[in-house]
Amino acid sequence: MPVTKGIKDLIREARERITTLSLDEAKAKLGSPDTVFVDIRDVRELEREGLIPNAFHAPRGMLEFWVDPESPYHKPIFAEDKEFVLYCASAWRSSLATAALADMGLPRVSHIEGGFKAWKEAGLPVAEKPAKK
Repeated sequence: MPVTKGIKDLIREARERITTLSLDEAKAKLGSPDTVFVDIRDVRELEREGLIPNAFHAPRGMLEFWVDPESPYHKPIFAEDKEFVLYCASAWRSSLATAALADMGLPRVSHIEGGFKAWKEAGLPVAEKPAKK
């Protein structure tokens, strides 16, 4: 059976209904106690490339489980009254993830235009992945 809706269609549809922050808008939120940057990339990507300083790592495969307060995997950070700014490598996964979290009712969720690749290319701050405790 052929695919009738491809990934480009899903991303386009998601972007039509989510908030996308420019690099300047995202940079302005860096360090704000009201904002949590959420890196949804694979841990190997973080180890290779680094991450936005103080970002919370929530792997894409677990994100919805970590956000849902009824899930046994729920992470309390997602119950805080914060704005959540998601990012991945190039804003494809984060587009879909932002749409999913908005569908779940997370009130303030957005993602970064161009993703971490654009952030890094713009010379914005990058931190090394913290070592496991």
